[in-house]
Amino acid sequence: MEEKKTLLIVDDEKHTREGLRRGLENHFDVYLAADLTGAKAVLATDPIDVVLTDLRLGGDSGMEVLDFCKAQKHPPVCFMMTAYGEVETAVEAMRRGAADYVTKPVNLDKLEILLLRAVRGRQVEQENEQLRQQLNRRFGLERLIGRSPAMEEIFEQIRLVADSRATVLVEGESGTGKELVAHAIHQLSPRRNKPFMAVHCKAFSEHLLESELFGHEKGAFTGAHERRIGRFEAAKGGTLFLDEIGEIDESIQVKLLRVLGERTFERVGGNQPIQADVRVVAATNRNLEAMVKEGKFREDLFYRIHVIRLHLPPLRERREDIPLLASGLLKEICEENGKAPVELSEEAARAILDYDWPGNVRELRTALEHGVVLSRTGRIELKDLPPSLRKVRGAPATKTLRTLDLGLLERQAIVQALEENGQNRTEAAKVLGISRRTLHRKLHEYGLVTDGVEGEEEKES
Repeated sequence: MEEKKTLLIVDDEKHTREGLRRGLENHFDVYLAADLTGAKAVLATDPIDVVLTDLRLGGDSGMEVLDFCKAQKHPPVCFMMTAYGEVETAVEAMRRGAADYVTKPVNLDKLEILLLRAVRGRQVEQENEQLRQQLNRRFGLERLIGRSPAMEEIFEQIRLVADSRATVLVEGESGTGKELVAHAIHQLSPRRNKPFMAVHCKAFSEHLLESELFGHEKGAFTGAHERRIGRFEAAKGGTLFLDEIGEIDESIQVKLLRVLGERTFERVGGNQPIQADVRVVAATNRNLEAMVKEGKFREDLFYRIHVIRLHLPPLRERREDIPLLASGLLKEICEENGKAPVELSEEAARAILDYDWPGNVRELRTALEHGVVLSRTGRIELKDLPPSLRKVRGAPATKTLRTLDLGLLERQAIVQALEENGQNRTEAAKVLGISRRTLHRKLHEYGLVTDGVEGEEEKES
């Protein structure tokens, strides 16, 4: 059975409060208050979903109840009850945040429908917000993990370019997260509610890529049995991500140049101009400037696509991010595989820190998934990792790597969990998959609390 929502009724007339409670308690857990003080007491101690308050509360006003509700971190849905002739005041209440008003004497059937409809509407809003947050966690900056100066600079650049419609070129080796950057730009932009579409240019032949991007008319070529909408058209209002743009044929380069310059295109076999209302983010693991000099990539197109240029550093150049990445990826992999949280043995952690990661973050994720699947004890040992990592065993560590041990993996994971949950230790402990008491002990172990906080924390535990 679905859990009842909570309703606070505020009215200075006892028989009205009790009558409303009896009429609404089948659908709500009902709380009662006679004045502003009583309402504040309830709201301070219990999570309330809906508030129904009379406008006149003896010496108090329902407006004060409304103002107090709207000042809460998670404000309830508020309704104002008014006597006939106070409609203008009720409309003022709606301007100040009330969802609606009802006039006395109250029709209980209509009131019940009104309150339930508001609760369902709020629930839909909350579900939408949760979906938005999930998208942000999956595709926003939260998926781009790093605390190194190089990554902090990337994050700042993403935030700065997201609001514009400027074309962006993301450069970097394979596996560095170029598509994640494109997703983050889209999610932080005004286009976030429109389509995000990705085209991996290398996966298509010249003719297939042309149709994939621009679409085609029926009969445009052999096998074109019906009209097809291309990605530029389907992504209207949104973002089009062109991965491996250095691989496209010169004839496609010419058409792409026109789209970026004139913001129009035609389907293959068509002659009707179509508006291209899309934001283009391109990516490459090749040196386009060198390709321009070699005559393999058009210079004019190169300048069109790199209005903004972001360079993602390889993992070997930001080793200080490896502990944080490993921690986040392990949690994600365990969840995907239905496994309990695992940890890295000291020897496995050392191998991960010493390895050069030619495949970058993509290879790191694969290696950790290899370890999670083969781990027998809830602890990933060196033997559980791919052979390429086992070969680095015993290799001399640099000065930087000597400081990045298993403890730092755990310490950085704790810091990140606290930051992402507003320093709420209960929520951080849930995310980390440990008890609050364990988190408390580790905070002291890693020097993340002061003596002044210690006593307070002991009281809370």
